[in-house]
Amino acid sequence: MQSNAGKAILSDPFSDHFEVGVNGGTLQVARAGPPPEASAAVVLAAHGVTASLMTWRSLARVLGDDVCLLAPDLRGRGHSAELPGPYGIAAHVTDLLGVLDATGVSSAVLVGHSMGAYVLARLAAEHPERARALVALDAGLPLPPVTDLEDTLEAAVANVIMRLSITFPSAARYLEGWRAHPAFADAWDEDIEAYARYDLALNGSVARCVCNPAAVRADTEELVSDPVTRTALERVQCPVYLLRAERGLFNEPDAALITAADLRAFAAAHPSVQIEAVPGVNHYTLVMGAGPGPRRVATAIEAATGTIRRMAG
Repeated sequence: MQSNAGKAILSDPFSDHFEVGVNGGTLQVARAGPPPEASAAVVLAAHGVTASLMTWRSLARVLGDDVCLLAPDLRGRGHSAELPGPYGIAAHVTDLLGVLDATGVSSAVLVGHSMGAYVLARLAAEHPERARALVALDAGLPLPPVTDLEDTLEAAVANVIMRLSITFPSAARYLEGWRAHPAFADAWDEDIEAYARYDLALNGSVARCVCNPAAVRADTEELVSDPVTRTALERVQCPVYLLRAERGLFNEPDAALITAADLRAFAAAHPSVQIEAVPGVNHYTLVMGAGPGPRRVATAIEAATGTIRRMAG
């Protein structure tokens, strides 16, 4: 499709949007690719702590035509923002099992970005029969116990909730705020704009992020404090693929969420895990935008589905 100016307009990569009944209401799910029963492989994707299913638009464009991508809005986010508690990682695992059950998928390749990597690592660890492989994106490494839990919790939660409390005088100013984010300044495209617009809530002329702060708080606290969640990857039995972004949340060259030292230590202790450090991308552009990140993720998924076929054969 072309605009009047001749610039290409990206089509919506999601061919279907549907709801899945879960505790307290319904979970919004988007699908790209063929239905599960007509696909060569099914991918279940989980986004980050303040993100949404729109995280996966760019990836959906570069996955193979025979791959079914199921991308839910996690409880308290996106079009699932009105779902009530209880919140927390265990609630997400239950919700995602509900997505698999509702779509008739016995097992899937699990792909998690940021917090989503911990959610799906826990699903894979506790329900190994549902996990064909796990692809963890810039997160998921076992976290050490914190020495000062209260201070760590306060800092982690405050940083996340503060962003959600910011309001803007218009939708345009809300989008300008996202476009000025250092992670997107040189990568902004229609998929990233669609990601920003999707979480926009308007009350009169006041714009804010639709994420439920109570859900974000519960999930963040659990990521920091719960040993079952922090160490879930240690108990995953299926093949694991780990991709690390070279740059940080704000595109900083020396602030990767997974440090090079931590990556080396993890690789040495887990030789069976397929690890890739992706250059030229930050925490967000590893999965979003027109850069190399989404294609590297798609390649890892293709490797995971290839493992499935070899094992099945």
